[in-house]
Amino acid sequence: MTQTNLLRPADVAGEIRVAANRLVRRLRSERGEADLPEHLFIGLTAIKKYGPMTPGALADLEGVRPPSMTRTVNSLTEMGFVVKTGSEEDKRQVRVELTALGLAEIKETRRRRDAWLTKKLSKLSHEDRATLAEASEIIKSIAGQ
Repeated sequence: MTQTNLLRPADVAGEIRVAANRLVRRLRSERGEADLPEHLFIGLTAIKKYGPMTPGALADLEGVRPPSMTRTVNSLTEMGFVVKTGSEEDKRQVRVELTALGLAEIKETRRRRDAWLTKKLSKLSHEDRATLAEASEIIKSIAGQ
């Protein structure tokens, strides 16, 4: 990007989009012991985040269709990362809960992703790391988090 285009919102937007996509793709390549596909890892972390609930409620919270979440939950159950239990409110419904193995997989995947990024950041200057720390706050603000 040239200096004259540096502050044009459309140009900055494009640069951030490309950089963010590349970083996310690279981080997602760092996986835990189970080498879960990203959609299964996202499902697993959603169960950790929201706690025990029905696959349908989880699908609503994650913005996916219930059949898709059911397939995700079934795969995670087969791997031993979650268990299905009967709902106390309605015995016909199933609730999904994280297992110790599932929690361990989340922790290991996050550890590997953090280790990769830490290694890359450690090669930067103090000033560059400070700039990235400030930029991360601005990006979180833009994303509404």
